[in-house]
Amino acid sequence: MTATGGCRLTLLLLLLGFAWPAGSAGAAATPVITIIIDDMGNHGGWGDAALAVPGPVTYAFLPHTPHANRLALKAHAAGKEVMLHLPMQSHDGNALGPGALTLHMTETAFKRTLEENLKAVPYVKGINNHMGSLLTRHPGAMAWLMQGIRSRGDLFFIDSRTTLATVARQLAVEYQVPSASRDVFLDNSRDPAAISRQFDQLLKRARRQGYAIGIGHPYPETSQVLAQRLADMEALGVRLIPASEMINYQRSRTLWHASSSPSPTVAKSLKQ
Repeated sequence: MTATGGCRLTLLLLLLGFAWPAGSAGAAATPVITIIIDDMGNHGGWGDAALAVPGPVTYAFLPHTPHANRLALKAHAAGKEVMLHLPMQSHDGNALGPGALTLHMTETAFKRTLEENLKAVPYVKGINNHMGSLLTRHPGAMAWLMQGIRSRGDLFFIDSRTTLATVARQLAVEYQVPSASRDVFLDNSRDPAAISRQFDQLLKRARRQGYAIGIGHPYPETSQVLAQRLADMEALGVRLIPASEMINYQRSRTLWHASSSPSPTVAKSLKQ
């Protein structure tokens, strides 16, 4: 595309109400990371300690758990972003807890359970899957999920990618649900040294591709490592952003690259 064509597309996007997020691909971008702490709600003490981690960390709450409501309210009051950590059937048959979505459900029961789970956690901005190595590989179930999310009109979805066979993100794109995918699991091992190495992998991924999403849990070891590593973000050379901002950031990069290298048909239409 010519410089004039790129400017015209940028102007068109601005007229339509789209603005590049600060530090986005429209400028020389600082790499950005999002950290999501899953499994919030079952353990009150661990949850309180996790909420004390500095910066705009995002917290995903299991529905109908003993401490989910209190901790979600506390997170929101502290300016932290709240997500629903949605239980989904796993390939290994692991216990899912209340509010689980499974393959044997009818569409009506599936979508009703989704709505009940959303009502159980206050201030939800988005959803990611808890387990789901079986459910997320089934297009029909993921279609129902994205239909339910789409009907709300104000939610995003992040695929935790608990299986390489997941089609969740693919269906999110098909149903035009704002979405992204996990890049790094931070604490498959609870050893602090291992968690720190995984954090380094998150930074490496962000520096390579411009952004990265890490998922951890409210383990005391994870909270300790993150509190130490996030204490000086400037020294890390990256920017920590909430999950919703990451969705918009990745969308802006996609639009920016599309405006820089459009198809010949698009380029022709812009010139007319």
